[in-house]
Amino acid sequence: MKYIYLSAATIVLGLMASCSSNEKANEETAEPTKPLVKVETVYEEDVPQIANYTATVEAYKTNNITTSTTNRIKKILVDVGNYVSAGQTVVVLDNANIDQMKLRLDNQKVDLDRAIELFEIGGGTKQSVDQLRTEYEAYKRQYENMVENTRLISPINGVVTARNYDNGDMTGQNPILTIEQIRPVKIVINVSEQEFTKIKLGMNVDVNLDVYGEEVFPAKVSLIHPTIDPATRTFATEININNADQRIRPGMFARVKINLGESRHIVVPDRAIVKQTGSGNRYVYVYNNGKVSFNQVELGQRLGDRYELVSGVENNSQVVVSGQNALADGIDVELYNDTTATNAANDSIINK
Repeated sequence: MKYIYLSAATIVLGLMASCSSNEKANEETAEPTKPLVKVETVYEEDVPQIANYTATVEAYKTNNITTSTTNRIKKILVDVGNYVSAGQTVVVLDNANIDQMKLRLDNQKVDLDRAIELFEIGGGTKQSVDQLRTEYEAYKRQYENMVENTRLISPINGVVTARNYDNGDMTGQNPILTIEQIRPVKIVINVSEQEFTKIKLGMNVDVNLDVYGEEVFPAKVSLIHPTIDPATRTFATEININNADQRIRPGMFARVKINLGESRHIVVPDRAIVKQTGSGNRYVYVYNNGKVSFNQVELGQRLGDRYELVSGVENNSQVVVSGQNALADGIDVELYNDTTATNAANDSIINK
């Protein structure tokens, strides 16, 4: 009887070769692994349509105190920061020339009366009377204008925000004072023409001012401009804030929030949104019958950890919220669940 002796090394090499052949065969026959994804079903909801704008606070009215004729300033009665009332005298101008103008006006009146008397008795002409009357009326208007401009009054309640001259200066092109009404104040925003039918006079508006943090100031739509700017496709809308305590001042930065009603739209988790590299487009993977489709979507408002979708996804759709990195449009996928996770873990242990 013959005995065949095999070394340990030969046996090991044989086993390794056999395992390698089996693994290769398994790899050739195994089906490709499908990407695992998690999905959530999404639905339509009534979403408040909140429009947000930024703007600068403006005075409700601005009045420039000036004179139509050059004159010397006798006294300015108020200064920057002073509050004034409508009808209050704020500037007194030199009236030295008024007496001379009054004397000349009186003389012209005498000449006119004499011409009229002379014409009535047949000693003058109507043309002469008409000429004197024209000269007298023109000088009278000039005199009244000068009288009016010697004491300048504020036509509005407000605060003095600019003073361009001192006592004794001659008036020039700049206004002597600028007075602004700050109760109320106004904010002018440019609204998209798509919202033209939604903005109404008297609508309630919330305003935040950066200087006052999260404090909300109630306001109302007070004026809607009737035309659309063809260059920007927007229309100006004026908003008034009562500002009874005068805490709000022109020049402050404001954030305006307007509730334009509700619209019924799909709402998806923010985890479902995919941004396309190199563009501003947004997409969502939608799962259906074992496959995913890459749907471009139009985002609306961010709602906490969710997004409103204006378009791109149907009601009751299942959207992928995890595993998007391994996906492409139209590929087969496997839904992730507890059973899937257990099987994947067992396979991993066996393969080790």
